[in-house]
Amino acid sequence: MQSFDEIKLSKQIRMALDEAGFTKPTAIQKDAFSAIRSGKDVIGIAQTGTGKTLAYLMPILMKLNYAQGMEPRALIVVPTRELVLQVCETIELLTPYMDIRYGGVYGGVNIRTQMDKIFDYGVDLLVATPGRLMDIYMTGVLKFKNIRTLVVDEADKMMDLGFMPQLNSIFEVLPEKHQNLLFSATFSDTVAQLSEDFLIAPQRIEVAPQATTVENIRQHLYHVPNILSKVNLLKHLLNNKEEFTKVMVFTETKKNADRIVERLEDDLGEALSVIHSNKAQNTRINALNAFKEGRARVMVSSDVAARGLDIEDVSHVINFDIPTVHTEYIHRIGRTGRAEKEGVAISFVNEKEQELVVEIEKLMRQSISVESIPLDVEVTTQLLEDEKIQTRNIRVKTDVRRNTGAFHEKKAKNMKTPSGSKGRQKAIENRKRNKKKRRK
Repeated sequence: MQSFDEIKLSKQIRMALDEAGFTKPTAIQKDAFSAIRSGKDVIGIAQTGTGKTLAYLMPILMKLNYAQGMEPRALIVVPTRELVLQVCETIELLTPYMDIRYGGVYGGVNIRTQMDKIFDYGVDLLVATPGRLMDIYMTGVLKFKNIRTLVVDEADKMMDLGFMPQLNSIFEVLPEKHQNLLFSATFSDTVAQLSEDFLIAPQRIEVAPQATTVENIRQHLYHVPNILSKVNLLKHLLNNKEEFTKVMVFTETKKNADRIVERLEDDLGEALSVIHSNKAQNTRINALNAFKEGRARVMVSSDVAARGLDIEDVSHVINFDIPTVHTEYIHRIGRTGRAEKEGVAISFVNEKEQELVVEIEKLMRQSISVESIPLDVEVTTQLLEDEKIQTRNIRVKTDVRRNTGAFHEKKAKNMKTPSGSKGRQKAIENRKRNKKKRRK
């Protein structure tokens, strides 16, 4: 498919895409459009950076069409506050020629302000984090009786963060007749269970094998023995401003993020930003905006920002440490090499992290090239206190679904269940039965 002309988009959305410079749909956008428009439940699996947000927003906005009533008719649930803001930005991009009211609710800011906006102006499309959504719902200000479409975006991350109880509560209070859209980069056991419990005969759309990386991302690693040596190597690389033009540095812990900032802020000044969960919400938003707008050249982040954020022209992703959840590596490096541009992913690996790299390479079905540390980088033997007491036995979380046999059984069952058949009625009865169990 060469252009959006082959998708039956509304004139209003088509004009907005033209103005934004979008010329052709990605694979997930092309394949998901007609399925979502048909009203079916859909599972969308696509690697990070492939345009999943547009894939579900375009058909949803066409269904909403124009402002109507005061209560939301479509709901999008995402795991983080940053993603709420990003989805809202994408809605704004698509709706300059549409009369659609949208809003985002998330924790860390005044709940009363968010409630007043919903109550005073109404909303057609609501984007929310699960906890804040249910907090507002319990006040009675927010009603779900008119919702006809629910999107659970970044479903695998939602499960990793322990949002299943909140999602159960959301499904409990939605109307019985509504469309469910579940989008994820991977199809883990927990995501499979979510779809089993709540989706009715879903159509699965998978545009790339799970845990694959974008082909235009060059990956390599350095063997670096400890944190202080990693800091020295990071400083060395970032001194090359012509090549490292826009860099995201990911860490496994908030402590390491703060360490990096402490050791780099004298050199980088305002060119350095940081976001992690201990930062106030306004601080995180300001840091993210500074990086997006180019006022900051380097952004240091814990894994809270690894999912779903669409930041243009990230030249490099640097893994200061290796994530213990293997799939997080895929999401981290997916911040670069977006929109068919080339990107570079660099990893710093100590001895204890090497086994994690082996597992990541197995997951990707490819090896990562090893580079030599430049001679002018100081490699020290000094260890920080928590490095000294750190156990050598790294407990690795494995959330990768290596055997997808259970899913294929489900898929085969769905293929034998035509819309409107007895099989579909049985699926509806199963969902009702699950609800009754949870109430007990």
